[in-house]
Order: sequence, then structure tokens, then C-alpha cells
Amino acid sequence: MAGAAVLAVLLLRVGPQPFLDGLARTDPRAIAYALVVTAATTACCARRWSLVAGGLGVGLPFGAAYRACYRAQVLNATLPGGVAGDVHRGYRHGRDAGALGRGLRSVVWDRASGQAVQVALAVACVPLLPHALRGWVLGVLAFVVLAAVVVLVAARREARAVLGGAWAEVVLLSALAAAGHVSVFVVAARTAGVTAPGADLAALALVVLLASAIPLGIAGWGPREGAAAAAFGAAGLGAATGVEVAVVFGILSLVATLPGLLVLRSVPTTGPERAKGGRAWASTPTSS
Repeated sequence: MAGAAVLAVLLLRVGPQPFLDGLARTDPRAIAYALVVTAATTACCARRWSLVAGGLGVGLPFGAAYRACYRAQVLNATLPGGVAGDVHRGYRHGRDAGALGRGLRSVVWDRASGQAVQVALAVACVPLLPHALRGWVLGVLAFVVLAAVVVLVAARREARAVLGGAWAEVVLLSALAAAGHVSVFVVAARTAGVTAPGADLAALALVVLLASAIPLGIAGWGPREGAAAAAFGAAGLGAATGVEVAVVFGILSLVATLPGLLVLRSVPTTGPERAKGGRAWASTPTSS
């Protein structure tokens, strides 16, 4: 309902044309770029999850993590809230590993580590943002950082177990994944005809991506378009332009997750079944 409300307000403020223009401007070259980059960012996320899960004692092979992450992305991009796919992969992995709680927490730590690095990148790019946005963005980021510190202090033992000696690789993988998403956003902006400097667009992209992580949208739609309208409006590029860019980016992101359909019905198995000589992590059809 929140995502629908944001979209309704945008329709009243800028009209339907930016949405239609975004749909019309999306071209095959941009889609091809998004597919290639998303394959790479998914690999980064899969490796990061494998490291984090290993720290919790429920590790999984890279190939299994890669398939599960692709499946999670396509579910995130098609179901309300935008996090159903991640809940699904955490539940599946925890159930099959015989440790449901640790399986779910592995995904929480995986997502949290990625968002933490993205927040750090956003802080670094604040000087590139329009003055009208800087105070608001800094306030939000300060709140997020404070909340993260509180969580880390409360869960410091598990944080040490999760990251351990792999924290540098986790940070690097998260930065590479964020850079990939930012580059797709910049390509979306160029596809929509925006000629602003790439560095400025990258800074705006980080703001929009952080808003996209809020689980209040309709399969990702809503907060992303609202944040893009506000950010581009504050930058003097026009709220309608921001909506158009967000629509192009949304389409590119959706299409780029479609390879996840190939493993949508795959069943990851590990732990007891592997020990019994049963099915290992593989793409095995299931009725569920």
C-alpha cells in the first residue's frame, strides 16, 4: 500500500508521461549491459554470502549460493516488499542445513554488510550531491550508522564470527556489487537522455539505491521512483526526469534478474542429505 501510494502521488504530480517515456526509451543495448553486469554483481553477492554463512557454520558452495542469489533476485523483483526472495533463500538454506536460525541470520548479515558498504559510499559521495539534499541525506545516513553501531555492539560476538578474517573480502565484494548497480543506473540515465556528469549521477544513484532497499515497494517500485523524483528535482534535473530514469532502471533491473527463472524451482540441499550420499546442492525439480 505504501508503494502504491508513492506511485499514485507521482502520477498526480508529474503525470503518466515519464512512466511511458521510460518504458519507450529502454533499448536492447542497455538491457544487454544490465544482464552482463548483474551476472557479475550476483557473483559478488554469492561469494559474500558464502563467506558469511561459513562464519556461522552453515557454509555453502559458491555455485549453490550463485543459483540461490539469482533465484532470490527474481523473487525480489516480482513480489511485494522486495525482500521475499532473500527470506526464501535464508529459509531454504537454514532448513536444508538443519539450522534454520543460522540460515536466516546468514542472509541478514549478508544483506546488512552490503548495505553498510553502500552507506559508506553514499557518505563519501555527499559532496557531489545538491546542497538541498545534503542535509537530509546526512541525517538519514547518520541514523542508519547509529542503528548499525547499536546492532554491532549488541551482536559483537556473532559479528566477529561472521566476518572474522574475511571482512576485507566482504567489503571489497560489497563495493564491487554496489559499483555495478550504480553503473546500471548511470546507463539508465543516459538511456533516458540525461547528460549530467557521470560522478553526479553516481551520487544520485547511491541515494536512489538506498531508498530502493526500503521494503515498502511493489516488487521494488515506489520508494525508488519517489527518491529519484526528489533527488533529480533537487539537482535541477526535474522530478519527471528522475521518475523516467527510475522507470528505465527498474525495467533494466527486472530483466536482468530473469536468468533466475532458470533456477526458480531448484532445491538446495546440504548437511544431513549430503552426508547420507543424497542430493547435493543442485538444480533439482520440486513441486514446492
